[in-house]
Amino acid sequence: MAKLNIGMVGYKFMGKAHSNAYRALPMFFPDRITPTMKAICGRNTEAVSAAAEQFGWAEHTSDWKELVSRDDIDLIDINAPSNAHKEIAVAAAKAGKHLYCEKPLALSLQDSRDMLEAAEKSGVKHMVGFNYRFAPAVMLAKRLIDEGRLGDIYHFRAWFLQDWLVDPDFPLAWRMQKEIAGSGAHGDLGAHLIDMAHYLIGDIKEVIGMSETFIKERPLPEETGGLSATSGNPSQTGPVTVDDATLFLARFGNGALGSFEATRFATGHRSTNSFEINGSKGSVIFDFERMNELQVYFTDDKEDVQGFRRVLATDPAHAYAGVWWPAGHPIGYEHTFTHAFVEFLDAIKEDRQPVPNFNDGVKCQQVLEAVEQSVKERKWIDVSSL
Repeated sequence: MAKLNIGMVGYKFMGKAHSNAYRALPMFFPDRITPTMKAICGRNTEAVSAAAEQFGWAEHTSDWKELVSRDDIDLIDINAPSNAHKEIAVAAAKAGKHLYCEKPLALSLQDSRDMLEAAEKSGVKHMVGFNYRFAPAVMLAKRLIDEGRLGDIYHFRAWFLQDWLVDPDFPLAWRMQKEIAGSGAHGDLGAHLIDMAHYLIGDIKEVIGMSETFIKERPLPEETGGLSATSGNPSQTGPVTVDDATLFLARFGNGALGSFEATRFATGHRSTNSFEINGSKGSVIFDFERMNELQVYFTDDKEDVQGFRRVLATDPAHAYAGVWWPAGHPIGYEHTFTHAFVEFLDAIKEDRQPVPNFNDGVKCQQVLEAVEQSVKERKWIDVSSL
């Protein structure tokens, strides 16, 4: 099969996840285009060199501009902090490179629209990293909705709960700085919930929200990553300029109602990413911590056995079941990235845009900013007005 040379910008949490997915593809999907891990890029030369060796990249560089200009690179994978997304994506698009970019797509709605425009103008393929769409149980929920087995959809409620910032002495990592991250729990966790709502239910019409920053000053870090940091002098602090928690209500274009909660202060929750959907004929519940399972309820079950049932969604619920393990053997978080890249590689081969792409990233950014505007103005905001 044809090969695709990958250049990746970023080497920490998402860099490791993406690298693992690229390495798994030839083994489990041998009939697809083969990704070649050509070069990885990061600002810290020593650290990116170590990552290249650990993850299996052929080369490393600290200059992303050199990387995107190379003739032997076909696709640029962007998983650097959010403030770097636009500049790298626009330059890569102009250089004719296909684009994979982590969420949220950009720091602002306008930046995300600029990225989409650049990609469309260059005619490259583009994809955004909403990997949870590719969990088996989510794919089963999507199928039940599309086939009408849940009937008319009335409610979508979703929550993404973490607790890694509860300690007030945790240093000021970049995810707590608005100029780098764009927003806090809202853009980091809430973006996944918004995209899931768009994927499963449809467009969000209007929103009203509230948010809070519980710890407003934190120790300055000596060294920082996205989800980790080491403290220098604890007496030296800096302001937290993003939200610690954001909640909002939504109305969908199809009349359904939604509620969303994203927080990093839910003690006892390491990564509770869940949704519940209620329809006229049934309901489903998904919990990422049990990602191979879907709780399913149908109103036409006999009354004496009505209730939520546990469905193991490993086979034949999703499109990629056959390449992994025998029926009943679960898969993990890392497989959602592999499935996302399968979609991307198939789209390149078939000369179509993958899904989700930058259009979905822009739609998500539009809702994120509508909620932020609602928080400031304390009123309902029409998403289409942005």
